[in-house]
Amino acid sequence: MRIAITGGTGFVGRHIASALAAAGHEVVLIARGCDRTRPEVRRATGMRFVAMGLDCVDDLAQAFAGCDAVAHCAGINRELAAYTYRRVHIEGTRNVVDAARRAGVRRIALISFLRARPNCGMAYHESKWAAEELVRASALDYTILKCGVIYGSGDHMLDHLSRAFHTFPVFPFVGYSDKPIRPNAIEDVARIACAALVDGALSRRTVAVVGPDGLTLRGVLRQVARVTGRRPWMFPMPVWFHYVVGWCVERVMAVPLVSVAQVRMLDEGLAEPGTPCDPLPAELAPRIAFTDAQIRMGLPEPKGFGMRDLRCCRRQAGETSPIV
Repeated sequence: MRIAITGGTGFVGRHIASALAAAGHEVVLIARGCDRTRPEVRRATGMRFVAMGLDCVDDLAQAFAGCDAVAHCAGINRELAAYTYRRVHIEGTRNVVDAARRAGVRRIALISFLRARPNCGMAYHESKWAAEELVRASALDYTILKCGVIYGSGDHMLDHLSRAFHTFPVFPFVGYSDKPIRPNAIEDVARIACAALVDGALSRRTVAVVGPDGLTLRGVLRQVARVTGRRPWMFPMPVWFHYVVGWCVERVMAVPLVSVAQVRMLDEGLAEPGTPCDPLPAELAPRIAFTDAQIRMGLPEPKGFGMRDLRCCRRQAGETSPIV
């Protein structure tokens, strides 16, 4: 099969792409190319990279030509200049759906967010829900994967936690009460996405994808710190403090340590979907435990944050898009 992936060079997109290519499928990577975390994926056997965004239906339809399915992974976790949640999540998804229909694509899989829902007062959550609704109304054979925290090599969670622990001697918890969390290994998410794209599993279903371990946020933070060999002083701080931190680092960091939307996610917990979902069959359920060994596999090289992480330095290097 030939399968297109929007956000194909981002964390989730490139792992799905690698799994598909390893199974012998042709993959069309569609992305602006700003994420250079794993540049070798663009040159791998079975991959074709197309540098574009989500704004032009004609260009997307041309890229989708000859494809049997589309994995829509492109998204942002904070707004930056013209890259708003509406433009990327809603208008971008509408363009992907229209282009897929125009190109004769039969199937689409959307990577959405576990807590996405309407009328909750958070633009990120509401825009992800609007994208889901567009896909459900598309007349395409769809699957929507509502994922919580996804971790693995090249991710945001382990990368930023490790670097924070190597930079700061203190680490504040979000709020005064601990929250539930069920981390997903990227290998599980890629496996489920491939089953939907290739085999048609989960046809016309919206499913919650959460890891097998019922953990707490503070327990996960302490476990990652221990595996990295760091011992920061951890203590609770009010949620409003983290919203202020998120607002500030969104404006100075190329990839924020934490975004405002992520503060809301952590404050709510990441173990249950925000709306009712279809059941996930047992044979497709995530099965990789959040173990020390699994954490070590996903950790980056030991280092802290530096000047290279500031937006001003990224602009000088021509890396400005927040889309993955």
